[in-house]
Amino acid sequence: MRARNGRVHWAWLVAVGAFITLIGAAGFRAVPSVLIDPLHEEFGWSHATISSAVSINLVLFGVISPFAAALMDRLGMRRVVAGALVLVAAGSGLTVFMTASWQLLLCWGVLVGVGTGSMSMAFVATVTGRWFVKSRGLVSGILTAAGATGQLVFLPLVAALATAHGWRTPALVVAAAALAVVPIVLALLRDRPSDVGTTAYGATPDEVTAVGPVTGSSAARAVRALTSAARTRTFWLLAGGFAICGMSTNGLVGTHFVSAAHDHGMPHTTAASLLALIGIFDVAGTIFSGWLTDRVDPRLLLGVYYTLRGLSLAVLPSLFAPDTEPPMWAFIVFYGLDWIATVPPTVALCRNRFGTSGPVVFGWVFASHQLGAALAAVGAGAIRDTQGSYDLAWFMAGGLCIVAALLSLAIRPIREPAQPETRS
Repeated sequence: MRARNGRVHWAWLVAVGAFITLIGAAGFRAVPSVLIDPLHEEFGWSHATISSAVSINLVLFGVISPFAAALMDRLGMRRVVAGALVLVAAGSGLTVFMTASWQLLLCWGVLVGVGTGSMSMAFVATVTGRWFVKSRGLVSGILTAAGATGQLVFLPLVAALATAHGWRTPALVVAAAALAVVPIVLALLRDRPSDVGTTAYGATPDEVTAVGPVTGSSAARAVRALTSAARTRTFWLLAGGFAICGMSTNGLVGTHFVSAAHDHGMPHTTAASLLALIGIFDVAGTIFSGWLTDRVDPRLLLGVYYTLRGLSLAVLPSLFAPDTEPPMWAFIVFYGLDWIATVPPTVALCRNRFGTSGPVVFGWVFASHQLGAALAAVGAGAIRDTQGSYDLAWFMAGGLCIVAALLSLAIRPIREPAQPETRS
């Protein structure tokens, strides 16, 4: 972890700043899942209407990702991330004044969605691609686990505040927390190793490149990366699998688990704590996944992860009860270890197959993840409104995870050295 002069390598300071930022982004984005029932009770809005705000948030969280990655190449990570945090603070803070459902869509859907989308998993790919050669998979796992830690920190607090003081108090807490992260970003994040006179962690002389800020349109670069990647079979297999990943995590469990548990008599605070526990176990699972990604074929890891997730979701409807029984604890541990363990191997495949465009391409793959999540968020809400339960949504998600496993295993074996994939 230390540079040749004995000091901590700048890459690790950047990783710490990115970790704190990603904790906040995940926490800010996860808050609406706890507020579905309070908003329904106060305003009378349907579950589907409130879920639509979550859906917009999820779509923008993904769609903005590749453009944010390209913008980071042009303006730098510090400027983009600091601006995104201010946007999140504005979106969350303004919700306390809303009186109509369209204002929820605008504030928590659009503003918070764009803000958190600028600090999504493409940010992880950018940090690891620029600052790490050694331990890339491990650092990818650690930074990805920050998303789970964000849930751990925020969800029980939000549920307790909403229960004791109403939903407006946690909305203001999120706004304040987002602004509090800005000074940390400005102090720790640096755009490139050359900015502080060093090289990427673990880089050899042959791997040192003096890459400056990219000129030209960031949007055009993001679109060009998509156009090139879309000509390959690998991109569509990754995007299809990751769309199902989003459906079976953020879209379904992340958005509706608390409400589904409450349908079976479980208090909101208890259900939110269970969702936070998923985050605890995901920290271990994702870091371990990053370690494995440095050593095991990422395709095989994805196949195993999706299969195990599908099996766990298929049995979940039978586990809900007013109290937390041992089978539910087993689900929390099992599912938690698998929650976002898919990210490190997916980042590795994008970097290996698409070279220097890997972070932007991963942004597009992540966009498919969020589109899937948005579809599941709205779809599961509609299923709940029409059938009175979420059971069908859990079964459908379990079956789709098996499809994702097959898509992942259909990717051709990884190759070295990394270079952009051409049309097959």
